[in-house]
Amino acid sequence: MSEENEEKEKMSESMKLAIAVVGAILIGFLMVGLNKQQSNDQKESSAMVRNYFNLQTMATEACPKAILEATGEQVYFPSETESDKENFITLKWVGEKSQKGGFKKASCTVRSVMGGISELMIDDKAVISRKPK
Repeated sequence: MSEENEEKEKMSESMKLAIAVVGAILIGFLMVGLNKQQSNDQKESSAMVRNYFNLQTMATEACPKAILEATGEQVYFPSETESDKENFITLKWVGEKSQKGGFKKASCTVRSVMGGISELMIDDKAVISRKPK
């Protein structure tokens, strides 16, 4: 009978160990699941960051192409940036007026409601001027 008791004790110890491992895994999944839930403030903050990133990406892709088409001069990094981080971004470049084209200053505004360049000014002349409807 002592052999049967030893087997039962071993079985119960291994069963306890298995239950403990399964319990630890379940607690881990529960903790990860609870940490992934975001508050409304966190969701709003994330949405604002994504919106600003998209606005900035749109501007840095569209504005240099438009300036190149209008002046024949390639621009890379803006010298100044203005934005309300929600509705618009304005990128400004300082260039050099040359005999074969170029410009002294250029500014390009992208508005989120318009989905593209709303205003492109080169040397104080409007090349593109679209007003929101």
